[in-house]
Amino acid sequence: MKIACIGAGYVGGPTMAMVALKCPEIEVVVVDINEERIKAWNSDKLPIYEPGLLEVVQEARGRNLFFSTDTKKHVGEADIIFVSVNTPTKTHGIGAGKAADLTYWEGAARLIASVATSSKIVVEKSTVPVKTAEAIGKVLRRNCQDPNVNFEILSNPEFLAEGTAIEDLQHPDRVLIGGADTPSGQKAIQTLAEVYAHWIPRERILTANLWSAELAKLTANAFLAQRISSINAISALCEATGADVSQVAHAIGTDSRIGGKFLNASVGFGGSCFQKDILNLCYVCETVGLKEVADYWYQVVSMNDYQKQRFVERVIGAMFNTVSQKKIAIYGFAFKKDTGDTRETPAIDVCKGLIRDGAKCCIYDPEVTPEQIFRDLSAPKFEWDRPNYSRSQSHMLENVQVQSDPAAAADGAHAICVLTEWDEFKKYDFAALYEKMVKPAFIFDGRNILDHAKLRDIGFIVYALGKPLDQFLQKNYS
Repeated sequence: MKIACIGAGYVGGPTMAMVALKCPEIEVVVVDINEERIKAWNSDKLPIYEPGLLEVVQEARGRNLFFSTDTKKHVGEADIIFVSVNTPTKTHGIGAGKAADLTYWEGAARLIASVATSSKIVVEKSTVPVKTAEAIGKVLRRNCQDPNVNFEILSNPEFLAEGTAIEDLQHPDRVLIGGADTPSGQKAIQTLAEVYAHWIPRERILTANLWSAELAKLTANAFLAQRISSINAISALCEATGADVSQVAHAIGTDSRIGGKFLNASVGFGGSCFQKDILNLCYVCETVGLKEVADYWYQVVSMNDYQKQRFVERVIGAMFNTVSQKKIAIYGFAFKKDTGDTRETPAIDVCKGLIRDGAKCCIYDPEVTPEQIFRDLSAPKFEWDRPNYSRSQSHMLENVQVQSDPAAAADGAHAICVLTEWDEFKKYDFAALYEKMVKPAFIFDGRNILDHAKLRDIGFIVYALGKPLDQFLQKNYS
C-alpha cells in the first residue's frame, strides 16, 4: 500500500510521520509545492517545532517516510491520498470573514483527478466546512479522464493539539472516519481503519457518515473555545468583585459534569482552528437559515476579542493611561507553549493595541523567529494562513524589536507582559530583571503562571488576570 499526503504543515507532517512509524510496511510520502518546507522536513531542523517530532521523523525517514516536491508522481501512485492543505477564511467576496476559502482544496482535487489512473481513497484531513466532500467529489469525477477510476471520499478530521501532537497521535481519545453509506464507501472506511488499527484500539476508531464527521470537527473546536471564552468572561467579573478566577475554576472543575480542562483564564485563545472553525460554523448556520444559532456561536469569538482588548486597556490604564514611547517587554508570542505556531495568537492583537498607543514592544519567544513575528504584525486579518504573502513595511514595525534574550528584552522596560505560558518564564530571576527596569515596574501576567506574591515582594506592581486587583491598580479603576 502507498499513502500520499498533500500538504506538509502542522497536520500533514506529524500525522504522516506517526503513520509511517507505526506501519513500516506502508510507503508514506508527504508532498508539498513549497521547496523550502520539504527541504526542512528532510533536514534535522524541521519546519515546525513539536516535542518528540524529530525523533519520530528520524526513525521512519528514508525507510518508509519520504518528503518530496514531486506531487504528480506520488499522488498518481498512491492508494490513499490525505489532503492536508490550508482552508483559510475568505478575505473578500461572499462570506468574507466567515466562510472557508477552498481554493487550495479544489486545486488538490484537480491535481488528484489529473494524475489518477487507478481508484483512490481521498481523505479530508484539513478542517473543512460541512458538505465539502460533496463538492470535492464533483470536481474529482468531472475531471478524471479514466471512467474506470473510482474515488471514495472520507472525512478523517484531526483532533490533535499543538504542543502535545506526538502524544495525541500515539494515544488519541478517538479517531473519527466518515464515509458514504454505500458498499464501496464502507469498504473505504474499513481500509483506512485498518491503517490506524496498527496502533489504536478498534473501540477508539469511530465511524460516521460524511456530514457528521465534518461537523464533529467544527463542533469539537467550538465547544473547546466556548469553555475558554466562558471562563474569560468570568475573569472580568472576578476582577470587578475581588474574586479569584483560579479558585472559581477549581471549584467548578471538580464537578464531574464539567471537568477541569480548558478552564484556565487567559489573555485569549489562538491557534489555526478555533476562531476559523467557529466562524465557519456560523456561516454554515446562516446559509441554512439558522441565524439564532449563528449568533450564539459568534459570541464566543466576540468574548475572545473583548478579552484581548480588556488586557490592552488594563496595561495602558495601569501605566497612568499612557504607554507612549514606553518600552514593554513581551514574553511569549506563540499562541501556546511547546509550539512555534503563531496563527491567531493573542499576542498579535495585544502588541498591535499597545503599539497603536505609542508603546515600543520588545518581544522574546524561545521558538518563534523574528521573521515570523514581523510578518504576523504586518499582515492584514485572516491573511496568516495564505502562503507567500509579502511583509509590508508598516509604520507599526518601527516600534517592534525582537530579542533572543529575555533579560535584554526587559532591560529598560516599564513593564513585562506574559502572553504565552512557556515553562521557562517561571524560572527567571525576576529580582535581577526588576533592577534593570524603569520604576514603577509592572508585570501583567496574561497566563497566570508566575508567583505573584513573590513578585510583589520584589517590588513589582502585578496584574494577574481574573484575580483581586493590586492596590496600586485599584486607584486607577475605582
